[in-house]
Amino acid sequence: MTPEQLSQTLVDALSALAERGALSLPQGVPSNVRVERTKSKDHGDYATNVALQLAKQAGLPPRELAELLASELKSSDMIASVAIAGPGFINITLEAAAQAEVARAIVEAGASYGGSDALVGRRINLEFVSVNPTGPVHIGGARWAPVGDSLARIFGALGADVSKEYYFNDRGAQIDRFARSLLAVARGGEPPEDGYVGEYVADIASQVVEIQPDVLSLPDDKAQETFRREGVELMFAHIKATLHSFGVDFDVYFHEQSLYDSGAINRAVERLTAMGNTYEADGALWLATEKYGDEKDRVLVRSNGSPAYIAGDCAYYLDKRERGFELCVIMLGADHHGYVGRLMAMCQAFGDTPHENLEARIGQMVNLVRDGKPVRMAKRAGTVITIDDLIEAVGADAARYALVRYSSDSSIDLDLDVWTRASSDNPVYYVQYAHARLCSILRNGADLGVDPAVEDFDPALLSHEREGDLLRALAAFPAVIASVAELREPHRLARYLEATAATFHRFYDVCRVLPRGDEDVSQQHRARLVLVAATQVVFGRGLDLLGVTAPERM
Repeated sequence: MTPEQLSQTLVDALSALAERGALSLPQGVPSNVRVERTKSKDHGDYATNVALQLAKQAGLPPRELAELLASELKSSDMIASVAIAGPGFINITLEAAAQAEVARAIVEAGASYGGSDALVGRRINLEFVSVNPTGPVHIGGARWAPVGDSLARIFGALGADVSKEYYFNDRGAQIDRFARSLLAVARGGEPPEDGYVGEYVADIASQVVEIQPDVLSLPDDKAQETFRREGVELMFAHIKATLHSFGVDFDVYFHEQSLYDSGAINRAVERLTAMGNTYEADGALWLATEKYGDEKDRVLVRSNGSPAYIAGDCAYYLDKRERGFELCVIMLGADHHGYVGRLMAMCQAFGDTPHENLEARIGQMVNLVRDGKPVRMAKRAGTVITIDDLIEAVGADAARYALVRYSSDSSIDLDLDVWTRASSDNPVYYVQYAHARLCSILRNGADLGVDPAVEDFDPALLSHEREGDLLRALAAFPAVIASVAELREPHRLARYLEATAATFHRFYDVCRVLPRGDEDVSQQHRARLVLVAATQVVFGRGLDLLGVTAPERM
């Protein structure tokens, strides 16, 4: 019995009581009852506070309602016992066979286990990384790469139609500075004072000269335009290649310039004006955002007729909505806190609902340390630490896992010594090793002719306390996936995998899975091998949702 099945059993019990007239619920029986794993086995396998939640509606003291529900649940042959605790909590202990049916369900579901149709029909746009094509992706921008990619995978597992999008800022002052830097270096000089530095600037400049051999003989304006065009293309190709090596590829690379070329800026301004949310003052056109909670109104079109930066944001958001995305999630760096208010105000100005149609997530800083001291390792990008540096230092899997393991709204210090160790101190090694060990057990079982076939599976044989602990951990996987999607926090999945790895190792330490020597293969061996197979499914699926490889050997 999975937690979802137990929830349905509770709903059915409430419905039965209501139909017999033993319980009155004027607002109706809830469609779902929340159940949670207990912290101590002394309190059963699962607990629910549904009696406290429904007591007022039922007109009964919580404990009295809990007693009614407990008496109904005791008739189930899948429930061993029901106890009332405190003011009305219900603690439920499952029969061993009922609990162990989870293993069968997982093996039969395979890689689809943990998924659902909860988000079927929803179209979600995730925009993340989106660093300017003026240099390699730095460690701050790197943080959202695995987080955004993992969220996309998890939303997809719940049935959503997800698009991963990179906003390619290919116009503006920073692109001009990049072009001037390339031209200056190509001519043997130093970048301008406000330009870009690092070995990559010289590399890109030399590549442009190889592509356009006569570029240095062109007039300054034409030469700069050539370095701008070719340099941005080369830099962006490098960014794409770096992200690909990190396991992150985007469905859409949206060019900022296209907003101007297509007339999208004008359409957005016209829409906002038609909705009564613009006004003219001091020769400029203003967007009335203060009334929607922004700290002040914003200039939308300057007095010289050129669109302000927020005009591009407006056009881009409108474009996403016109493409059919009902939820647009933007993942921003730590220096964008002050930007959230104006984005939410912009959303309202279009008649949409903040946090329903538009979300803005902020990721905090990432620091690399070794022996407790900050690491200074970047050369190609001047003083900036890049994704390439991190991958080179710890590998792509460890880099992804390290960045996704912590809540994005907290700053993190990544100890490079820890993340390169082949030991349980290294979280990604610990989780990957658990998966490799599971695969090894299954291979050894196959060599002995022991097949984890669910047709011969006797769930009642998985009655050991450590087997129960592991079964409850595996049963929680769908709820973990659902909570990650709801809270936008994939670090919860990483921490779940680490905790479940510890639970598996405790099980394996005391529960022998395979026969030894001349020992005959028993039904218990087969039952435990099914449990191992179910655990392997969960680890393989969990690592895949985080974009981390699941090695079969280590």
